[in-house]
Amino acid sequence: MIAIPNRVRKINKEMLMLAIPNILSNISIPLLSTVDTALMGRLSDIHLGAVGIASMIFNFLYWNFGFLRMATTGFTAQFFGKNDPTGQIMQLGRGVLLAIVFAAVLLALQTTIGESSFILMNVGSDLIDLVREYFFIRIWDVPATLALLVIMGWFFGMQNAIAPLFLTLFINVVNILLSYYFVAVLGWEVSGVARGTLIAQYSGVVFGLVLIFILYRKMFIHFKLKLLTNFNNWMVFIKVNSDIFLRTLALTLVFAFFYSISAEMGTMVLAVNVILMQFVNWMSYGIDGFAYATESLVGKYKGKKSERDLDVTLNLAFLWAGFLAILCALSYWFFGDYLLRIFTDVEEVLAASKPFLIWVALIPIAGFWSYVWDGIFIGLTASVSMRNAMIIAFGLFFALFYLLGDTDSNHWLWTCLIAFLVFRALFQYALFKRHGYNLR
Repeated sequence: MIAIPNRVRKINKEMLMLAIPNILSNISIPLLSTVDTALMGRLSDIHLGAVGIASMIFNFLYWNFGFLRMATTGFTAQFFGKNDPTGQIMQLGRGVLLAIVFAAVLLALQTTIGESSFILMNVGSDLIDLVREYFFIRIWDVPATLALLVIMGWFFGMQNAIAPLFLTLFINVVNILLSYYFVAVLGWEVSGVARGTLIAQYSGVVFGLVLIFILYRKMFIHFKLKLLTNFNNWMVFIKVNSDIFLRTLALTLVFAFFYSISAEMGTMVLAVNVILMQFVNWMSYGIDGFAYATESLVGKYKGKKSERDLDVTLNLAFLWAGFLAILCALSYWFFGDYLLRIFTDVEEVLAASKPFLIWVALIPIAGFWSYVWDGIFIGLTASVSMRNAMIIAFGLFFALFYLLGDTDSNHWLWTCLIAFLVFRALFQYALFKRHGYNLR
C-alpha cells in the first residue's frame, strides 16, 4: 500500500471540500440553460435558435466581465493566506463598487450593445424579433449579475464553496420554476424565460447579501472607507482586471465567432450547435469546479509563500480535473444519442446532431488543461501571462480556420475550436515553465 504524505492528504481534502460544492453549484448553471433550451425546443427550431443565440449574447457579455469574479477571488485568497481581514473585506467593497459602475454604463448603452450584437451574431430575419424581445427584457438583470460575480468570487477567495453552492442553487431553482410557469402555464414563450432569469438574478443578490451578513458580519469592523478611495489600492486591482478583461474578450470573440459562423451555415446548423454547446457547458462547469478550487488554494498558498503546498495543489488539480474530463468524454461518447433527446424531440434536429457527437466527446480531454491553468494563473493573479497566452491562441485559431480548412464545414469549425483549447494550454504551460510562481 502506497503511503500518502500528510501534506498531500491535507491539500487533497481542502481541494475536494472546495471542488465538490463548486461542481454541484456549477452543474446547476447549465441545468438552467438546459431547461430553457428544452422549453423552447418543444415549440420550434426558430424558438430554440432565438433563445440559444440571445442567451449566448448575454453569456458573451458576462464572460467579458468575468474579471470581476476572477480578480476578486485571486486577491481575496491571497489576503486570506496572509490572514489580513481588512484586505479581505475591502476587496469585497472594491469589487461591488466596480460592478455598479460597469452596470450603469451597460444599461446606458443597451440599445447600441443590443443592435450591434444582433448584427455581429448574424441574426436572421426569422429570428430577429424573438431575439430582440429576449434581449431588451433580460438586459435589466445586468446590475444583479455583475454584483453576483463579485459576491461569488469573494466567497471563493474566502475558501468558502458552500455559500456559493446554496446561492447558485437558490437562483437556479427560482429561475427554473419561474421559466416553466411563465412558458408552460402562461404561454409567454421567449419573454417568459427572459423574465424568469431577470427575477431570479435579483433574488440571488438579496440572498447573497444575507449570507454575507450572517457568515461574516464580524468582519465589517475592518471596513475602512478611506481605503476604498485609496488610489494606489485601486490601480493594482484595475490593472489585473483590465488584463483579465482583454483575455476574456478574446475568449468570448472566439465563441461569438463560432455562433456567428453557425448562423451563416443555416438555422439547422445553428440549432445543432446550440444543443451541442450545452454538452460543452456541462463539461466546462464541472471541470471549473476544480479550477475554482485551484484558484482559492493557489491564492491562499501564494499569500503564505509556500511553494511546496503550491506544487501539491497543482498536481492534484490536474489529476482530479483529468479524471472528470475522462468521465465526461466517455459519457458523451456512449450516451450522446440519449442526451440529445433532453434538448429536443424534433427528429430532423436529432439526426443532424448525431454526426457531431464525436467532437463533444473529444473536447473534455482537449480542454481540461486550459481550465486548470486558468485557475492557477488567477490564484497567482498572473493577469499579464493569462492575457498573452489567450491572445496568441486567439490569433492561431483564426489563422487555422481561414487558411487550412473548409470554412463552410461544421466539422472544421469544431476542429478549430478544439485546437484553440489546446493552443491555450500549451502557451500557458510554456509561460509557467519559464517563470514558475513568479508569473505576472
